[in-house]
Amino acid sequence: MKRKAYQIVFSVTLVLVMVGFLSAIFFANPNSSFAASGKKKSQVVAGISAVEHTEAQIKQLQGTLNITEDQQKLWDKLVQVMRENAQEMDALTKNMAENTKTMNALDHMKFHSQITEAHLAQLKKLIPPFEAFYNSMSDQQKNITDMVFRTGKYGKSKRK
Repeated sequence: MKRKAYQIVFSVTLVLVMVGFLSAIFFANPNSSFAASGKKKSQVVAGISAVEHTEAQIKQLQGTLNITEDQQKLWDKLVQVMRENAQEMDALTKNMAENTKTMNALDHMKFHSQITEAHLAQLKKLIPPFEAFYNSMSDQQKNITDMVFRTGKYGKSKRK
């Protein structure tokens, strides 16, 4: 008798856990990313393109780092890759925005997989020019860059 009671309790618990899990999937915001955190909105939701965001980053970093004439070629190569990556990401997110209403849950997962793969490919493409530029920096520039990566804050631009 006790064994049957345990089987019933286990079965009911399993069903409740599955219902909770499936509810979380179906009621989750389809535009949010698993990697998103805090109050940050995705670029699609915020209406800011990757190109606009990248251009703002470039402008801010350029003013903050005081790039020297000797570093300019390395900076230009880095900026070129940043812009190419942003254009590629905008194309992917535009595709999602155009098709989001017809996507099912599986399509959303596949799309997020494409975004993740694109991010990885873009990082692999970005690291060599960034490394070359970083290695050309003065200690002060490296400290600023390290702080930007730690905090996400770019400080005040000296250019206006």
